[in-house]
Amino acid sequence: MFGRSIKIYLSDGSPSGLRHVEIANWSGQAIACPRSRFSELKNWEESQRPGVYFLLEKHSTDEKNTVYIGESENVFKRLTEHDRKKDFWNEVIIFTSKDENLTKSHVKYLESRLTTLTQIADRYNLENGNQPTESTLPRADKDAMEEYIHNCRILLGTLGHRLLEPLNSSITEPDNNLLGGHDLSFNVNGLIAHGKQSDEGFLLIKDSEISLETTTSIPGKINLLRNKLIEEKTLIKRDNRLILMKDLVLSSSSYAAALVAGTSRSGPQSWKDSNGKTLKAIEENLIKN
Repeated sequence: MFGRSIKIYLSDGSPSGLRHVEIANWSGQAIACPRSRFSELKNWEESQRPGVYFLLEKHSTDEKNTVYIGESENVFKRLTEHDRKKDFWNEVIIFTSKDENLTKSHVKYLESRLTTLTQIADRYNLENGNQPTESTLPRADKDAMEEYIHNCRILLGTLGHRLLEPLNSSITEPDNNLLGGHDLSFNVNGLIAHGKQSDEGFLLIKDSEISLETTTSIPGKINLLRNKLIEEKTLIKRDNRLILMKDLVLSSSSYAAALVAGTSRSGPQSWKDSNGKTLKAIEENLIKN
């Protein structure tokens, strides 16, 4: 791992307006534009090159966001002629190149790979009807496009859309000197759940056991989430418990503990490492040292 320098230009000084984003020493570039400012893109030559684009819907709730991924030899023209007619999105992010080396074959390859990675990450609902065909590229070009995708992932995350990153990508490798480096578990009423602190919140790990019953003290937000997870079959009944079928990020360890126990719980006191040390004690020890 190494640091990256990212430059963000705010066209009108507003952090929510039209932004030009680039990574130092990279020939690629991104433009993020809210739908309300779409007409301004016609003045940006950077948007009228070959590239890929993401039409993005971002909710203020816990619902899954939606994305449509496309490509064109002239991204702005394509958006004007076709995909701007889609109703769901409130932001578009365009990726093009500062030079002339990004061809139609390159952007077709990018569209296909980015669509696949979005499906694997399973963070956003994918609006694309069909899986784009992956173009055939020479080995050197393919490697260059994989590096381009890596940088797309970084810039999308910087702009608030981590749609290419699996939920467990922000998990720290085992390291007693970092809070996220501790494997944690929660045992309650014969149930066992596993989790980790991550950069995004608390990760409840797949196959964790969840209480079949709830009490009135369970936070309302968690009860609503629980019912939704059951409806979506992310929580499946097995014997006298529910089983989590995929990794799940919650905003806090207490919410994760409440989901597991079916009642209000203190996460810092409930989650423990293999030595029985609570999450609270681990955090306090790291602060002292």
